[in-house]
Amino acid sequence: MSMRFDPMPGLSVSVDQVSYHPEISAPPDRPHSFVYHLSIHNASQETVTIFGRKWIVTDEGGETLVVEGDGVVGQTPRLEPGATFSYNSYHVIKEASKATGTFFGQTESGQTVFVRIPEFLMELPEY
Repeated sequence: MSMRFDPMPGLSVSVDQVSYHPEISAPPDRPHSFVYHLSIHNASQETVTIFGRKWIVTDEGGETLVVEGDGVVGQTPRLEPGATFSYNSYHVIKEASKATGTFFGQTESGQTVFVRIPEFLMELPEY
């Protein structure tokens, strides 16, 4: 049986910063590291706990990597009405790519919800 997730009005995600960090170690087949800073904003009237995420990273050659997991940077943030949870993490990529995704959560009343992560670009600097 699969869960049904509903969009949650008032829950939103902002991409606050994306930057290239060549000093972060990365595997040879994906040598470019990009740090991203995101914030999850709860402008609803309900408390929600974020328990999972799914990323879709597509490079300019059309190759897609899907990453799913529990929590957000090892946490399950609980956002009361008016709260914001900000964090940073990183993706390692082979070539210029775009990333988008979804956070999954549950309200205190038990409703399973989702919020989309806006698409952002990871473009390699020109040297």
